[in-house]
Amino acid sequence: MRVTSENELAEAIRDARGPLRIRGGGTRPVGRPVAGELLDVSGLDGVVMYEPEALTIVVRAGLALSALEGMLAAENQRLAFEPADWRLLMDSQGEPTVGGMVAANVSGPRRVQAGACRDAILGVRFVDGTGQIVKNGGRVMKNVTGYDLARLVAGSWGTLGVITEIAFKTLPAPDLAATIIVDVHGATAAVAAMSAALSSPYDVTGAAYVPGEGVMIRVEGFEKSVAYRAGRLEALLGRHGEVRTEIDPVEVAGLWDRVARVAPLADLGGEIWRISTRPSAAPDLVARLAGDYMLDWGGGLIWAVLPEGEDARERLGRFDGHATLIRASEQTRSRIPPFQPQPEPIARIERALRAKFDPRGILNPGVMD
Repeated sequence: MRVTSENELAEAIRDARGPLRIRGGGTRPVGRPVAGELLDVSGLDGVVMYEPEALTIVVRAGLALSALEGMLAAENQRLAFEPADWRLLMDSQGEPTVGGMVAANVSGPRRVQAGACRDAILGVRFVDGTGQIVKNGGRVMKNVTGYDLARLVAGSWGTLGVITEIAFKTLPAPDLAATIIVDVHGATAAVAAMSAALSSPYDVTGAAYVPGEGVMIRVEGFEKSVAYRAGRLEALLGRHGEVRTEIDPVEVAGLWDRVARVAPLADLGGEIWRISTRPSAAPDLVARLAGDYMLDWGGGLIWAVLPEGEDARERLGRFDGHATLIRASEQTRSRIPPFQPQPEPIARIERALRAKFDPRGILNPGVMD
């Protein structure tokens, strides 16, 4: 079943007699496999309003992410959180949609400085599990309802409602970006170098480590400011290893596109896990995982490859953070909980929220279990 308007979507959900499997672009098959009737929402396409001078854009959820980014680039603007395209990582086809990005709360390398996808959302419209159209927030950074549902639905993977429209805050694109590359080896040395950069006053907008390629530190802004900050960071990071700075716009963009898409791990066999933790804990966790990996967010995000069917949480044991199975077969996703099991008090709140917004339990049922 394919819908092309919010009213069609509301009617389809109201009339549903069983579970619904929500699909936008179909590029992120994450979570437990869902058995149910396909509800294709990619037809909820288009731009509702764009006011570049107000740094605000409102789009429908089925709009292709590439179309949104192209429109912003034409006005020399961007989304601050640097949305990531996972098609290479997931070996998937289709076109990532804005609604899918929000439902997964997908945030790229710039999250370390600019916040997550949910932090850039000004308002949202969605249809809940009863077929009711819900609106929260607006086109300015203000909520008067007392409930920040926009942040709640971001990362809910379609289990609380089907997103139809999103308002984003945009930001001007920088004049220049530079990447300082530090030749370090091992997670301990990498985290030390990234922490030194992130704790400096030089407004770092990216800090990642790819084994065999080194640590990458990004600064962005006006040309003179970038030159000054890159020079200071070179001096600061020189004690951690040999340093060079890349300023060619194409090269810099390519480096961070690879990080955002997790390209260094995409062609490796096995299953991909995404572990969020404290940067200082990353070296120990990487040692426990004992496999191929890369680091983003200064070490606060670990991407790791494990053999098929193995639960990363069993290797990690107790740790401060959470592990999510991102790329795996349906068989593995059926057997191993893809999302980190929550402590009972939090799980109870999650169940209550789902019962409130989807009392029949028909929206992507079980995908996050």
